[in-house]
Amino acid sequence: MKMASASPPSFLALDPVCGMSVDPATARHRADHNGTTYFFCSEGCRIKFQTDPGRYLGSAAPPAQASCCSAGHSSSHGHQHPAAGGVRPTETAAKPGLYTCPMHPEIVQEGPGTCPICGMALEPMMVSAEEEENLELTDMKRRFWVAAGLALPVFLVAMSDLIPGQPLQHRVSAQALNLFQLLFATPAVLWAGWPIFARAWQSIVTRNLNMFTLLGIGIGVAYGYSLVATFLPGLFPAEMRGHGGGVPVYYEAAAVITALTLLGQVLELLARSRTQGALKALLKLAPETALRIAADGSEAEVALAEVHVGDRLRVRPGGRVPVDGVVAEGGSSVDESMLTGEPIPVAKGPGDEVTGGTLNTTGSFVIEARRVGSETVLSRIVQLVADAQRSRAPIQRLADRVAGIFVPVVLGVAALAFLGWFFLGPEPRLSYAFVAAVSVMIIACPCALGLATPMSIMVGVGRGANAGVLIKSAAALEALAAVDTLVVDKTGTLTEGRPRIVGALAAAGTSEDELLRLAASLERASEHPLAQATLAAARERGLSLEPVGRFESVPGGGVVGEVGGREVAVGSEAFLKSLAVATGALGGPVEQLGGAGETLLWVGIDGHLAGVLAASDPIKGSTPGALAALQKLGVRVVMATGDRRAAAEQVARRIGIPEVHAEIRPEGKGELVARLEAAGRRTAMAGDGVNDAPALARARVGIAMGDGTDVAIESAGITLLHGDLGGIVRAVRLARATLGNVRQNLGLAFGYNLLALPLAAGALYPVLGLLMSPMVASLAMTFSSVSVILNALRLRRVAL
Repeated sequence: MKMASASPPSFLALDPVCGMSVDPATARHRADHNGTTYFFCSEGCRIKFQTDPGRYLGSAAPPAQASCCSAGHSSSHGHQHPAAGGVRPTETAAKPGLYTCPMHPEIVQEGPGTCPICGMALEPMMVSAEEEENLELTDMKRRFWVAAGLALPVFLVAMSDLIPGQPLQHRVSAQALNLFQLLFATPAVLWAGWPIFARAWQSIVTRNLNMFTLLGIGIGVAYGYSLVATFLPGLFPAEMRGHGGGVPVYYEAAAVITALTLLGQVLELLARSRTQGALKALLKLAPETALRIAADGSEAEVALAEVHVGDRLRVRPGGRVPVDGVVAEGGSSVDESMLTGEPIPVAKGPGDEVTGGTLNTTGSFVIEARRVGSETVLSRIVQLVADAQRSRAPIQRLADRVAGIFVPVVLGVAALAFLGWFFLGPEPRLSYAFVAAVSVMIIACPCALGLATPMSIMVGVGRGANAGVLIKSAAALEALAAVDTLVVDKTGTLTEGRPRIVGALAAAGTSEDELLRLAASLERASEHPLAQATLAAARERGLSLEPVGRFESVPGGGVVGEVGGREVAVGSEAFLKSLAVATGALGGPVEQLGGAGETLLWVGIDGHLAGVLAASDPIKGSTPGALAALQKLGVRVVMATGDRRAAAEQVARRIGIPEVHAEIRPEGKGELVARLEAAGRRTAMAGDGVNDAPALARARVGIAMGDGTDVAIESAGITLLHGDLGGIVRAVRLARATLGNVRQNLGLAFGYNLLALPLAAGALYPVLGLLMSPMVASLAMTFSSVSVILNALRLRRVAL
């Protein structure tokens, strides 16, 4: 069967009913037709499609009433409805104009609007450093203050009957008081509360019942009931009439509930904007302009958007590096603490890479731009964090399943409460029944349930970015929290990753200088740390290198190529044996050379062993303390390295790692991870090289060191900007704190609803004679959402 999303994950499919872009990887609603799978933004669209597929697969665009996105998701946003096949690949890579729901990231559309599933305002997918006005927040604030100002006099009048002697009721007729409340409540409910009703109607039309369904029905019933009681009091039984023959009205409940609901929306939008604020602050680290050097040597200040790859830019003392590049002239020390957390500036000279947003200290230098705009490390970090904040953790499925049945259950409980009070309750039965039903609908709004997981993920991912822990997805964060076994590479993870050549042994007929010169010439084309060590040793001896003709790299083995007309191979002993090079000629001296645990580089020339180079890579100072911290967290560390066994075991003994797998090839690391998983271990893999990529992808969660290769970073779910085990400790602590926070929030949300429903239905009336007011129910509902938000924000201060 072919699928409408057969394109890679970087593409979206279109909902054939409403035209909305849907991510096939996360879409919850799908249907098969004539061998093709179609994806939908909501259950309502799926049902409409299955009822009449031909209507939506023809050349004509579907009629307006078929759209499930009538409140902000219409075709006015520029969607073109698909022809037969239902697919128009749309890039999901964040770009201006695309908006998504923070609670349902599978919902993507062009332009702002509201989510057809939960009713929440959509937010831009691309994070911008510009201080753009949050129109949704501005509108909600305006509506809240209007609703609050109008609700206050209505509330005071409604509560005035509690004043001893009821002086106001004896001076003003009941009808006049009702009309006064109507005058103030109407704009509060119908204008200020209009977004509530619009989203409630949208939820009913699309059959995605949510919190706005309950709020809209509850507020509408309270207002409509009061309107009928004001103008048609004769419809109500005599026992319901009070002062002056008036029927009790609930304008104050409708107005106050509206104000409190809008307050909850304002608080929620403020919390979301605070998480965006941290990302905007990161983007602002890049300067707005750059000093570009023209071909004639003149310099001009240009906007950062006008900088292109290859441009030469001057960085002055005290200025920030504008884009990612390579130092072409001059030198200085650059403060990279915003990326690595290390406070000590790093010396930079010609050929060294610099990152946009880092701070130049004293010197001046010229760089050649290599990555600009959204391709810079800083922009990619920000977008990675933003995407992760919108991703969904597997634990969210529990909340989704509950929310899917919760609203219909609440409506059923409200109906039962109404019928129970109407047939079994005391007089005035209709009034009591009405109050109980509205209170049940208002207090049980599942907004806290919907916020429980996403708020924790958003705050946790942002906290991780500040600590140098970049999380690709919420699923990776949840997986890391459960990890009990960490598989680590040696070079660059446990050790500095900056080895030095400390010895050499040349075979007969070859000098040490010739051995080193040919090996360095070949290694010049490699990025491996051992290659850089070989090059550094050759430079120290002042050896002249030769150009490389043919070059081939074998991950986990070594390199082979043509240097000066000679076939040269450099790598492990096993690698040279695979090339039919005999390695036993040097015998005992080789064991002495590597006896202290050094890494050995075997060099073959024209099919014969030319000699061996010994490299030593010091252990990172942070490694022992980090290993102790991981042990306290219950995480067992396993070393997996392609290095020879003697070197690996010596490092393991020095730092206390009990399990070592040495001389292992890249595919062997992946197989090791698979064996550990099969044995019941929950594994994470940490590495930084091409040879680590298979294991990074196969582990439950992969952790890439920030100074590693692009393929390692792409294969991992978590990237550490500062590549050491200390970063892994911080990542594990953050993951466990975030998942614990999610569980707390879900507990608060579930516990609140389990307690609130019976109280709102009138469980306290037989005991205490108390029936919950809809206003109190609304206040409790708002408090439940605020409590979840405040609990999630605690993650910003968690110690890592």
